[in-house]
Parts: sequence; C-alpha cells; structure tokens
Amino acid sequence: MSKVKYYYDSETLSYRKIERKKGRTFKYISVFILAAALFGFLTVFITSQYVESPKEKALKRELSNMQLQYELLNRKMDEAQLVLEDIANRDNNIYRLYFEANPIPDEQRKAGFGGVNRYKYLEGFDNSKLIIESSKRLDILQKQIVVQSKSLDEIAKMAEEKEKLLAAIPAIQPVRNEDLTRMASGYGMRNDPFTKVRKMHWGMDFTAPRGTPIYATGDGVVTRADSNSAGYGKHIRIDHGYGYVSLYGHLYKYNVRKNQKVKRGDLIGFVGSTGRSEAPHLHYEIFKDDQRINPINFYYGSLSPQEFNELLEKATLENQSLD
Repeated sequence: MSKVKYYYDSETLSYRKIERKKGRTFKYISVFILAAALFGFLTVFITSQYVESPKEKALKRELSNMQLQYELLNRKMDEAQLVLEDIANRDNNIYRLYFEANPIPDEQRKAGFGGVNRYKYLEGFDNSKLIIESSKRLDILQKQIVVQSKSLDEIAKMAEEKEKLLAAIPAIQPVRNEDLTRMASGYGMRNDPFTKVRKMHWGMDFTAPRGTPIYATGDGVVTRADSNSAGYGKHIRIDHGYGYVSLYGHLYKYNVRKNQKVKRGDLIGFVGSTGRSEAPHLHYEIFKDDQRINPINFYYGSLSPQEFNELLEKATLENQSLD
C-alpha cells in the first residue's frame, strides 16, 4: 500500500492530504516503462557488442582450432612436398637413367587443374582463402603422388624385365676352366683342319675330354637338340629371348630335350666329336638377331679379369680350328 503524503497549508494553518492526479500518474508510469525499455535495449546492445556469450566463445574457439589445423596441414604438406621432390629427383636421375627411360618433366609432375573453378563451393566463408589454398595444394600433391606411383610401377616392370634380360644373356663359359685341355680356336679367320684353307670360324672351340659337362650359358628354351644341321653333329640351340641364341656343337650326348626350359648353369650335354670335327671339343656360337657375334664378350659371369685376358689372348691367335 502506497504511503499517504501531506503538505502544510499556510492559509488554514493545517496539514492537507496530497491528491495525485491520474494523468500525472500515467505519465510517470509511461516514463518509467520507456526508461526501462531503453535501459534494457542498451544493456542487450552493449552485451552483444562487448560481452561474448558461451555459444560465441565456443564457436570462436572452434574457429581458432580449425585455423591451427589448417596451418599444421600446410606444414605437413610442405614436408610431404620435400620428400616427394627427393623421390622424383632420384626417379629421374637414378632409376629412369639406369633403365634408359625418359625422365618425367616437371610440367607433368607439377601440373595444376585447369577448366572450371573446382573450389567455388568453398567461397564466401571467413577463411575461404586459407581453405581454398590448402585444398589446391592437397589436390596437386595427390596428383604428384599418382604420377610418381605410376612411374615407380613402370620402373618395377622395367627392373623385372632387366632382371630377366640379365639372366637370359649368355654370360658364362660353357665349359669350366678346370675341365679344359685348352682353348683351341677363337672367332675369326682360321685354317680349316680338313682343307687347310683360311675361312671364317664363327665360334669358339674349347678342347676337353669326351664326356666333359657342358652348361647352359643363360636362361632360355631349348629349340634344337639333334644332328640335323650340317657340320655340327649332335648339337643344341637355346633361345634366350631378346634376340639371343646360343649353339653348342659336336656333342657326345644330350642332357636336355627340345622345348625344355633351362637356367644358366644347367647341365645340357657332354663334349664329343660328332659331325665335322677333328678331335673332342665344344664348338660354341652366339647369335644376336640372327647374326653371329663373337662369344668372347660374353664370359663376364664366370671369369676373373686375369682369366678373361688369358682367354682373349688365346682366342685372337690365328691358328687352326678343330671343325
């Protein structure tokens, strides 16, 4: 209940009750409500501008954390880029060089993405520039990884082929040194043992006792093991692939059959003197792309440098062949 207020009336020399007018009361109430509303508005405005709500604080922390994560992502991409560049450098200058393959140009490794704006959906945000730049770098890095991965697959295939090639090339002496009597004749012009006329001797003659083991000089498939070629007597031919074929003539007997697969060092036959032969020996030839070539260059897999030099010296002597 509101208090009753009085005032002193000097004319009547008495206290009189103060009567509040209704209009003034309404005015006071209106002013109060307006002031309260204004105060509330100012309070909300000031709070919204200078005081963060719990939700705003949480969103701000989340945004700050995302910025930090993008910065960390960029650092990791920097590190990945360095590692990838090192791999690409070794790929071009070691691996591809060794296998005689063309290097992959930088334009192909580091090419971007042309055409339409593939990052349009990332525009319009507070940190769009940071997000778009990180996305671009990540896409380019992924593309470089794909290019490098395909290159390594290609190198692995070339390495496998190189390994097969190295295993296929005739690379050892067909008769072991300890089994040799001597190296009778080399590749080149030699005296025919029957006509005594100088003619081309297309292989190398290894003198050894009858029955001495003969070994395949490289991986391959036996294409012939017969005596149906004039002059060679019982002989073996091995197709090594890559254009290489080796021939072993004047055998005593075979240890393989036609179409049999052999590995370098496998026992394929035994020294004899069949066919056009003056004494027990192995006549050995190598073909490359159907052309006879000097076998002297294909013994690096079984001879030491000293043994090879001795063999080379004997092979160059223009003596008489044994077939």
